[in-house]
Amino acid sequence: MLLLALDTSTTAITVALRGPGTSAEVSVLDARGHSERLAPLVLDVLAQAGRSAEEVTDVVVGTGPGPFTGLRVGIVTGLVFGHARGLPVHGICSLDALAVDAASQVRDGEFLVATDARRKEVYWVRYLAVDGIPQALSEPAVDRPAELSADLRALPTAGRGPVLFPDLFPEPLALLDVQAGSLAGLALRRLADGVPMPVEPLYLRRPDALTTAERGRA
Repeated sequence: MLLLALDTSTTAITVALRGPGTSAEVSVLDARGHSERLAPLVLDVLAQAGRSAEEVTDVVVGTGPGPFTGLRVGIVTGLVFGHARGLPVHGICSLDALAVDAASQVRDGEFLVATDARRKEVYWVRYLAVDGIPQALSEPAVDRPAELSADLRALPTAGRGPVLFPDLFPEPLALLDVQAGSLAGLALRRLADGVPMPVEPLYLRRPDALTTAERGRA
């Protein structure tokens, strides 16, 4: 198996390739350049690994939550790549990938992943780490940080939430964005366990951009 992983849900545009004897990853920080940067990064990671697109057997995409336009670029790119080559495409909540890295730091106990949702809000999920393995305790949600309970905000927190709202998230973890390598590793474990991974985007709210008809109704 050679797995291509893509995520565009956070500030990092990140791509990884994982398989027997293969481990390559490239990321750039650009909150607005998903359309221009993602395809070249796919080519970069293939070149780094010395592999070709024809060798890829599976694709996994981060399904968010994330800002509408950026998230859509990653999901559509993964689906098009898979469709063009007749490959299965899998989806994983992007916050779960961040939680993998956070749990390795927390080891045991509860923690929070809170990423930038813009509009002075965060996307968040509460997790429990058991021997360094994360388990989600809540569904993905979007809220203003001040609307979260004080006990929730006091948990160790990964993502850019603590950077944007340092007074509200007092226990930051040194993990800001999704890494495609972690997404790939999580996908490989779930595939081995037979866990379904449908590609269902977690937009959580309407896009900022509206059609002419939608603006008229508004």
